[in-house]
Amino acid sequence: MRISQQLVDEIVAHAREDLPNECCGMVGGGGGEARTVYRAENAEASPLRYSIDSQEQFRLMREIEAAGEELAAIYHSHTKSAAYPSQTDVNLAGWPEAVYLIVSLADPGAPELKGFWIRDGEISEAELVVE
Repeated sequence: MRISQQLVDEIVAHAREDLPNECCGMVGGGGGEARTVYRAENAEASPLRYSIDSQEQFRLMREIEAAGEELAAIYHSHTKSAAYPSQTDVNLAGWPEAVYLIVSLADPGAPELKGFWIRDGEISEAELVVE
């Protein structure tokens, strides 16, 4: 997936703003390109897990569609661990066509963003091209 440095910076800023809790949101785009970050509120308000309220999820999907985009990615942060899906992330992954972006703030001075496909409980790294 192609993603601009500006969108990466938006996701990292969201992660930092929501500390000590995980942040979450969706990314709209198309044709293998991320175009727009749609912030969500972490309904869990937790440093260990995230979820997006179903009504907010519906509203965000309508915004994405109204912008002529499709759901390209779902993002969230890991406040203390690596940018790699946890077992909880795998268990709750319900969008097999979306890339799961994880930003790690384990080293606050050097945030790391990685992308993954999570399909049928299997994790594979998605190539991110930051432009």
